[in-house]
Amino acid sequence: MKKNLLLMAAVVLACMVSCKGKTEEKKLAEFNEWNQTFVENYRARLVALQDDAEAAEAFADSAYNAYLDYNKKALKENLNNAVGVAALKEVYSDLEDDELEKILGKFTAPLTGQDSAFVASLKEGVQSRKGTAEGQMFTDFEIDGVKFSDFVGKGKYVIVDFWASWCGPCRREMPNLRAVYEEFKGDNFDMLSVAVWDKLEDTIKAAEEENITWNQIQNAQRVPTDIYGIEGIPHIILFGPDGTIVKRGLRGEEIRKAVAEALGK
Repeated sequence: MKKNLLLMAAVVLACMVSCKGKTEEKKLAEFNEWNQTFVENYRARLVALQDDAEAAEAFADSAYNAYLDYNKKALKENLNNAVGVAALKEVYSDLEDDELEKILGKFTAPLTGQDSAFVASLKEGVQSRKGTAEGQMFTDFEIDGVKFSDFVGKGKYVIVDFWASWCGPCRREMPNLRAVYEEFKGDNFDMLSVAVWDKLEDTIKAAEEENITWNQIQNAQRVPTDIYGIEGIPHIILFGPDGTIVKRGLRGEEIRKAVAEALGK
């Protein structure tokens, strides 16, 4: 596939956030303009390719990589100003914890208000994930009198799905989860869905629509996601019979593979 306008723009405008002699205000304005223009062109190009699924997928992948490259470069070159904060917001979810922790350790940008709270939450998230990494014992919590330990650490392998009704990717994982549950449920395996960041009435409706017949904890909001350092959903974790975290961040076929391997199937 020929280089598209967006990829060319990524090269041409690469210096916008790193050229010396610019005021911080101007650099931030140029950074925001580049991202806005990129997204607008990206959406327009996808519309133009809507009848060619293969080309659209190839374009989306290349454009996504170009977007990340630009924002990562902006972040690393602007750790002491507002451009770095803006770039961090664009890429933090695509960084491994080790890389994110190193960047946060070098981050010297003066922060106030929401920016300060955002960076602080990222630091807390990294520490939370360290404490709830694979191989660590689960951390309990309680929602409306229902404890996480009512379902985890009871002698079974348990898949726990942190989800929300409004989350498209969460809903798309439901058929995978349902298939795994139907195949493996029994004395050695169970499943739990934990609804977060959602309205209770919306969760109840979606659970009925998705035919969730396994265990549920509803209205959990940010309690478990803060504990487990979850930045995005769905986030699917496999817990061992004693409550040890076996696998984190499972998606698609990985769910069945992890359960089958754990059960020796």
